[in-house]
Amino acid sequence: MPSADFEEHTAGGPGSDAPSPREDRQDKGKAVATEEAETNEDDYYEPGIAPSINDSLSVPAATEADNDSIEPDRWTDDEGYAESTSTRYLSSIASDIRRGVEENGRLYAAYGMHKTWLPIDDEELDRNDLQHYKFTLLLGNRLFICPVPSGPQKILDLGTGSGIWAMEVADMFPSAEVIGVDLAPTQPNLIPPNLNFEIDDIENDWLWGDNKFDFIHARELIMAIRDWPRLFRQAKRALKPGAYIQLGASVPHFSSDDGTLPADSAYLETAQIYFDMSAKVGVSGMEPLSWTKYLQEEGYEDIVQKMYKIPTNPWPRDERLKKIGALELTHYRDGIMNVFARGYKEILGGDETYFQVLMARARQEVMDRNMHSWVPYYVVYARKPGVLS
Repeated sequence: MPSADFEEHTAGGPGSDAPSPREDRQDKGKAVATEEAETNEDDYYEPGIAPSINDSLSVPAATEADNDSIEPDRWTDDEGYAESTSTRYLSSIASDIRRGVEENGRLYAAYGMHKTWLPIDDEELDRNDLQHYKFTLLLGNRLFICPVPSGPQKILDLGTGSGIWAMEVADMFPSAEVIGVDLAPTQPNLIPPNLNFEIDDIENDWLWGDNKFDFIHARELIMAIRDWPRLFRQAKRALKPGAYIQLGASVPHFSSDDGTLPADSAYLETAQIYFDMSAKVGVSGMEPLSWTKYLQEEGYEDIVQKMYKIPTNPWPRDERLKKIGALELTHYRDGIMNVFARGYKEILGGDETYFQVLMARARQEVMDRNMHSWVPYYVVYARKPGVLS
């Protein structure tokens, strides 16, 4: 397969400093789906199984009952789940990154209208891939839940990160042109032939033209978008009439259905730090709750919002939710500190010693399966008025 076509999607033209990722990221998204997506009478997928999740098809799919109270599992102290979680679900995927700013031992994107608070090094790419697996399981082994035409011609993935979602959707629709856009070229160099990666800040003016895309996707744009109405306005112009946009985001408004999340929890305090950071830089962490309003104001139709519960650790009895909880535990305990570490000091001017003590307490709390807490994950999709031709 060809090397990735990285483009500087700006007035400056193609960048001369191309990335050279290692080949151990090349196999991402190359598994073949074991089940074909069904097509309804309107020629829409309802939607297809993700290619990389075929090893999980024995796990029950999500249902509408997922929003109900989750039944906790019975367990014993000698199961040793905490020690095995990080290695059991982690895949070791690495890449060399030539662009970025090194700070506090981590690498951050050097390009963009605003300073980014997420690293772009191997550790962050591993977190991104784990998050993809978690969210795909959460959606019932699916890459998307909105109606997508059975033969889409052009698909856009905003904030593509490691590129794993874009690679899998390119495999799902081999006749479609798929574009993944991000601030930094951290994606692999062996990709499906119908996929291209571009470097751009999606808060700049879009240059893709009007009425171009059959589907626009965005997920977990953490502390990245300051003007959601403008983004939805640009997306509406770029979509073909009748085409859909789908967005997903977890909001760290931690909850429990049985009162087992203490009000004085360090875990809850870390969530407040996130909201304080995001508010101070003008990217409110509560914005996903306003997406439906913004979409209505921009004139979208058939707007749907769904909320899914992400267990904090493997406390649920349900096997699928248990696996999702294990992934979330790894994400929080071993990954999310990357977001907080830079922001707590530079945005809030916080005391580093206090932060380290707080995170140590929070890590201990999230490993307790007697604390039946969960994180809400919102998926919103909407259709541009008109009929897709």
